Order: sequence, then C-alpha cells, then structure tokens
Amino acid sequence: MLNLKSAYYYFLAIKIAFIKFIKKIYFTTKYYQKSLETKIPSKFHFFPNSFLLSSLTNYKDFSFKISDIDPDIFWNKQPSSVNERNLNNFLWLNLIDRKNDASIIQRIITVWIYKNKAYKKNIWDNSVLSERVISWILNANIILDKTDNVFKKDFLNSIIVQTNHLKKNIRFENNYSKKIEVLTAIILSGLIFKEYSENFILFIKDLEKTVKNSFDKNGFPLDRNPNNLIKCSKYLVLIKECIKDSQQLVPDFLDDIVERNINCMFSIQGPDNQVPLFNGATESNLYNYLTYLKSLNYKLKKKNSVVGDIKILKDKKITVFFETGKPPEINFSSDYQSGPLSFEFFMDEEKIITNCGFGSQISKKAMLLSRLTSAQSCLCINDKSVVNFERKKIINNAFGNSIKNTFKTFDIHQANDESQIMAVASHDAYLKPYGYIHKREIKIIKNNDCLFGEDSLIKKYDTQNNLDYNIRFHLYPGVSAIPTMSGKNILIHVKKNKSLLFSTNEENLSVEKSIFLARNQIINNFCIVISGNTNNENKSVNWKLQKNN
Repeated sequence: MLNLKSAYYYFLAIKIAFIKFIKKIYFTTKYYQKSLETKIPSKFHFFPNSFLLSSLTNYKDFSFKISDIDPDIFWNKQPSSVNERNLNNFLWLNLIDRKNDASIIQRIITVWIYKNKAYKKNIWDNSVLSERVISWILNANIILDKTDNVFKKDFLNSIIVQTNHLKKNIRFENNYSKKIEVLTAIILSGLIFKEYSENFILFIKDLEKTVKNSFDKNGFPLDRNPNNLIKCSKYLVLIKECIKDSQQLVPDFLDDIVERNINCMFSIQGPDNQVPLFNGATESNLYNYLTYLKSLNYKLKKKNSVVGDIKILKDKKITVFFETGKPPEINFSSDYQSGPLSFEFFMDEEKIITNCGFGSQISKKAMLLSRLTSAQSCLCINDKSVVNFERKKIINNAFGNSIKNTFKTFDIHQANDESQIMAVASHDAYLKPYGYIHKREIKIIKNNDCLFGEDSLIKKYDTQNNLDYNIRFHLYPGVSAIPTMSGKNILIHVKKNKSLLFSTNEENLSVEKSIFLARNQIINNFCIVISGNTNNENKSVNWKLQKNN
C-alpha cells in the first residue's frame, strides 16, 4: 500500500513539475501579461487600518532609512536573495516615517512598476507577491497621499494585475500556509474595490475550505508546526479585522478558527514566551504577537492541556511539553522532525531541556541534521531516525522535503492528581526493523521540584542482537553540564547560584557536545546521553531531574 502511495505521489510530482515548467514559459509571454490587465478601479472603498500589518513586520529585517535612499537606484541588484525578498514584499512600508516620506515612496513604487511589469520568478513568487499586495493595500493612505492621477492609475492597475496573477494560479499552490497568504491578498482586493467585490464573495469560500482541510478540531495546523500556527493566525486575524472595517459580516468559520488559533497559541506559550521546538519550529517569541492580539481585544477563551498532540504538563515551577503524535500525512510533512516522545523542560521559567530546532534557514545540511531523531530529546536505536526522508528531488520540489514512511503512537494517557502530573505514550517506529516498542512516561512530582522519567523498550519479537540505544537530553544554549566525581550523576549549571542534578539507574551516562539550530544559526551546546544495549531483552531506563540542594 505504501509503495502504491509513493508511486502516486511520484507521478503527481512529475505532473506538477511539468505544469510549473510550462507556466514559467507562459508567464513571460505578452499574451499572458495582457490577460492580467482588467478594469482599473476608480478608488478605494475604504482604507484598512495599517496597524494590522504590524504583526507581519520585523524591524530586524530592515536596516535602511528611507529618507537616505535615492529612489532611482533603490532597485539595484541586492547582495542576497533574502534582501531581495525583504525589499520586494514591501512590508518595510509599515516601518517608515509616514508624514515625510510619501513622495519618496511614490517614486520607489513607480520605478518598481516600470521594472517589474512582466513576470519574474522570485519577485512574482506567490508569497512575496501576496505580501506586497497586502502591504500596498494597508499602506495605500500614505502611498496615495498628495499624488497625481497618473501614479494613482498605475498603482491601482498594478494591484489588480498582481491580484489577477494570484487568482489564476492559486489552484496550483499546495502549501496551505502560502495559500492562506494568497487568499488574504485576493480577499482584501475584493473588500477595498467595489468593482472586484466577487474576489471577496468567491475566495472567502476557498479560505473556508482551506481552513477545514489544514487545521485540526482545536485549530492547530495538521503539519503540527507551531511557527505555522502563528503565521496563519496573523493572516486570518488580518482578514477578519478588515472585513469588520469594511462593515461586512464576518463568516462564522473565520470567527471560529481565529478563536481556536489564539487558544492554541496561549496554550503552547512557554515560560520564556517562545514556542516549543517541535516539527519545524524555530525560536519565535509570542509575547509581541499576543500583545498585538490583546490590543485588538482578543482574549484567551480556553487554555488546552493538549495542542497538536503536544501534551502540556504544568506545575508551579515546572513546565513540560511532551510530543506524542505520529507523523502528519505526506502533503503536510515538509517540516516534520522525527522525534516521537521528545520533550522540552522548564524550571523556574528557565528552559533546561530542549530540542535542536529546525535549520531550514541555515543550510540544506543543517535542515537535514535537525530532522534526525538524534537532534531531539528522545530515544534512538542504533542511531537510526524513526522515519526516512524523501530523497527524490522531483517529489521534494512538489511537496517539500516530505517523509517516506510513518508509524503509530498509542496508549497515550495524561493525568493530574494531588501528588503528580503525568503523561505516557508509546510508538512502534522501531517495531519492524528491531522488534521493539518504545514507551515513555514523564512525571512532575508536585511540591518536590522533581521531574521523573522512564523510557522502556518492550520486546515484541526476536531480532538481531547488540541493539544499542541512546537517550539524549539536549541542553539549552548557556546551560552547561559536568559529570560528578562518582560518574553516576550529571551536574547541570543554569545560573551562578542555580544548578540541577540529573541521575539515572544506568551506568553509561555522559555529556557530549551538540548544536542548537533554532535561532537560524549554528550555536554550540551540550547534550546528556544515556547509552546502553538491549541484550535482546526488555529494557527500562529511569532518569530524574531535580534541584541540587
């Protein structure tokens, strides 16, 4: 069945690659360019609140001062594709002096329109183009300030041409988060231009279908990537607020998904305001975005103890995020990291145990390393990752860096009583190759500042001997560790006057060097490792983390 499924995706990828190839040729033709030119709107029906764009902008991405720029050389070739993207999406418009820079902005946009009337691969990428249209629309009040009719006509025409391109090609967009970006731009055009009101009427239905097929019942993305939860939420909130500003009725599904998204975000917000590093996440501080939501009068309705199969265990001083999910479907697996039953641990609001994070913004090699089971705080047999990743370039180009095989998680349980908070789960990723089920139980012992864990390898049938296992506990950057004199414990230094003691019933306990990738750069850190051999028998490994008194 799996082979048939793989063959299906292979031939589908060939079809997608062929369509992309033909489209690139077609997009450069004068006939296609002519097809994008439709009626120019007479005016904006209303000007959306530019504050809504602030959730999408980042001061760190922009280092220039607009008043110091010569508009005629602004679009000279940039030193990197990142700079090219950041300039061409125009999100920087929200960061400028809105009183004094209108004429410079108009000249910059005029030059851009002249240079980019025809399709260009990077500049007309769906994501970049969508961000540009959204930014132009939300900053239109300053862009059109004291301008002449010629610029106004060119500006409005360019918005329509770019929106028409999105409309013609949205059906080919397979990435759900990018599709939500595209839909945001198209829907906004239908709200602000009466001549294109059908863009709102038709594509709000497409958005409803996309939401239904891309999020679980709690409002968490089906790829289970916390970063994509934040990204999609920003666009969905923007659409909702603009619909309200246009004095139209907000669809029930949009109200519902925004509320569920927000509940998920509040639930997975760590004590450090970061998201947990599972399934493609990098460090993303939620504080500013949640503050932005509160300023729009969004509030937490229900805090969940489970978000996207991530169990959330919290006591007064301890927080644990515990990954208990199976891999997503292949079309949602491009960001998946093979760390079933991995966890992250906080004490006194300090992150101690972490996963390595996703290295997609560093290099292809860093991304591959960050997807391995050994890059997560969990158990690994014979240094084998629990899933294999697709190596066929044609499939990866179509669906992202997808997985080839899957596994099940089961016997999942969570409880909270007077003495402890616990969660337990098992997975069968190592059953077929090695004959073992992996079961992990994590307990927070209340009133004792102690985290207890048990990793069990349960033998189901005979297989090869000499199966080595390693249980890794990656330490957060800045946290160091050294073995004690006895060699049976690890002393973890968090701060000058704060330390923890890691202990286990196993003899092979060590500290190794590791790397941390969640800040989009390679950072050195440490990793505690429990190692051993199954000896072809059942194996249980107990470990404990507690304050060093």
